[in-house]
Amino acid sequence: MSFTRTLRAVGGAVVAGALLLGTAPVASADQIRNEQWPLQKFDAESIWKISTGKGVTVAVLDTPVDGSHPDLTGSVLPGKNFGTGSGPANQGTGDDADHGTAMASLIAGHGHGAGGADGVKGLAPDAKILPVAIPGVSDKSGQEIDFAQELRYAVDQGAKVVNMSFVTGQLSAITPEEQQAIDYARKHDVLLVAGSGNDGISTPAIPAAAPGVLAVGAVDDHGEVWKKSNFGPHVKLTAPGVNIRSATPVVDIHGKYRLADGTSDSTAYVSAAAALLRAKFPDLSAGQIANRLIKTASLPADQQGMTLPDQHYGYGSINPLSALTKDIPAGSKDGPFPAVGGGSSGPSSDPSNAAGDDNGNLKIQSHKGLSTPFIILIAVVVLVLLVIVLIVVMVAKKKGRNGPPPGGPGGFGGPGGPGGPGGFMPNQQPPYQQQPGAPGSYPQGPPTQPPGR
Repeated sequence: MSFTRTLRAVGGAVVAGALLLGTAPVASADQIRNEQWPLQKFDAESIWKISTGKGVTVAVLDTPVDGSHPDLTGSVLPGKNFGTGSGPANQGTGDDADHGTAMASLIAGHGHGAGGADGVKGLAPDAKILPVAIPGVSDKSGQEIDFAQELRYAVDQGAKVVNMSFVTGQLSAITPEEQQAIDYARKHDVLLVAGSGNDGISTPAIPAAAPGVLAVGAVDDHGEVWKKSNFGPHVKLTAPGVNIRSATPVVDIHGKYRLADGTSDSTAYVSAAAALLRAKFPDLSAGQIANRLIKTASLPADQQGMTLPDQHYGYGSINPLSALTKDIPAGSKDGPFPAVGGGSSGPSSDPSNAAGDDNGNLKIQSHKGLSTPFIILIAVVVLVLLVIVLIVVMVAKKKGRNGPPPGGPGGFGGPGGPGGPGGFMPNQQPPYQQQPGAPGSYPQGPPTQPPGR
């Protein structure tokens, strides 16, 4: 997934033409389906009974896509090839379309053969792919890459999720146009998902570390973070990214499939999960969709109890079935992201302003002073109460001198009565129990690395 402004991954030596992160021969299409371990891990069959991503467009900012691949036919819109300046991006062939085709298949592949049982199936098989080819992806000349124009195009074409499985350089090098494009997408309620990078370093990279982007790391089939997955405080989620089967237009004796490792693949799975949620919960904002993914994320057994977000795991690995079915309050429209613009935390995500409610969601605490009229009202109420108490005391003393009132001691409303100790309000509900991967509201203070990191 590594093309950069100099067509290299941050700190890496792989040029953009080497986006394929690893290949291995496969024997048959049905074997390919069997080897798609993330679908088994996610319990995809149960997921597809609830949502298939139908009606949601996912933009893939990448190389062109081979829309004629048997596992993608009918699922890829024309899009636009910014590399050529015109023309569609769904007619890619050969190595030039390898990476984009792979990402598209993980998101919206539908397989082929009887009942679509063979080949690659994406996590959101009924979503539509909008391919947006970025200039320089397959060009080894070393030209710089700017995704601002391509991102705006994707937003204007109605994409609700944008998959950015690439790295273009260090965060410090982001251009004003690129950040403005990110803000433009967020203002149009588009969820941006990007891979952290494949060099095993902590350097924050574009676009994953940019404010407003959901940064994703990679884990293996045991849920353990991949050793080459870039890390840092910007990482919010992880997803399967090791030994991933996907489609490719490259034909050899093994067919049109590949095996790869990388945060590119994990990013595609998060984008697909977001498409499932956007289809199921169309009224939720992009930030609230991210919130559901975070609140239902999980950690491997040996990492339970760590402070979250962790620099390698973020809030944990996605659990799409739980995200679709758990009762999770929507929360702030910005979710885990800062307010749009400026790159600094706004009221919805500033830890100095936030506290967790009974459901572990952020709520805003007001720091404003009391108004003058309200202070006067309080003073008047207190004065009246004091006068009433004084009158009651005086009356009680007078009665005390005249003897106790007739009748013995008694009363009601003692312990166990309505409102008394141990009682409960009629509408009171037990607090929502969060998933292990999200033990508290976010942010949760400075992230820590897992043991042994």
